[in-house]
Amino acid sequence: MSRITPFIALFAKGMAMGAADVVPGVSGGTIAFITGIYDRLLNALKNVPAGIKVLFSDGIKAAWTTMDATFLLCLFSGVLTSILSFAHLVSYLLATYPVMLWSFFFGLILVSGCHMLRQVDRWHAGTWGSLLFGVLFSYSVGILTPSAVTPDLGIFFFAGALAICAMILPGISGSFILLMLGLYSAVMEAVKNFDLTVMAVFACGCLAGLLSFSHLLSWLLKRYRAMTLSLLTGLMIGALHQVWPWKQTLQTRINSAGEEVPLLQGNLSPFSYESLTGQSAYMVESVALMFIAIALVLVLEKVGSKGKE
Repeated sequence: MSRITPFIALFAKGMAMGAADVVPGVSGGTIAFITGIYDRLLNALKNVPAGIKVLFSDGIKAAWTTMDATFLLCLFSGVLTSILSFAHLVSYLLATYPVMLWSFFFGLILVSGCHMLRQVDRWHAGTWGSLLFGVLFSYSVGILTPSAVTPDLGIFFFAGALAICAMILPGISGSFILLMLGLYSAVMEAVKNFDLTVMAVFACGCLAGLLSFSHLLSWLLKRYRAMTLSLLTGLMIGALHQVWPWKQTLQTRINSAGEEVPLLQGNLSPFSYESLTGQSAYMVESVALMFIAIALVLVLEKVGSKGKE
């Protein structure tokens, strides 16, 4: 049983990453970071091309070790399982209980940002500048109005490559990038309807983006770790604006299912939310969910620290 436990733990972390990636504004990279597997994930992805070369020269066993393939297999099995399982649930919760769901994720990102701040061991002008740039960039992306892109297979490939880069960055959600491109509903529909063609093309784009971007990010963390971590922390803090639970819909759009959904929203105070929207602010439930999210991250931190040990 003890030999299986680490693989189950990796699968569970992958499921947590997948669940986060389904929701616009929440990054699977955040989950990878706070559970202590972020550096290992980047190194494994970076070594995939080298592992393919080793496959032809030294065989399957050497290639498997080079790519850390057991780790990747367990982790991405969890990610895929979670995305396929939670696509329906998250879509339902976003439509039915948006305030409480966003409250949970607000608490999750807030405490995760505090966790990442503690990882920066040296603060100087460069790290403070990186933090500020990350906050401003993430905030700017968050206030952009989503555009409408006509989906075809080429667009799905490009969207996959772009979204997966955001997915492994703490603070920037790949789902939110899809929302900005006007492709979030189309991709969710493909997952829910199990459209293998669209899913396969999107997955190929994700793979291409992962293998290329992981090299750059891994190099930055090795050479400029403090500045890179402060930048990533800024991205996460800037994303808090996007996941603020109490919002007022300013513009709407019609999605691929013919339903009217929010296009542009503005943040409100929880105390003025009810009077301006006519809906319950769910103050008690929302605050409780924020604290539950904080407690969950603290548990994940302990799991991550034990994993490192």
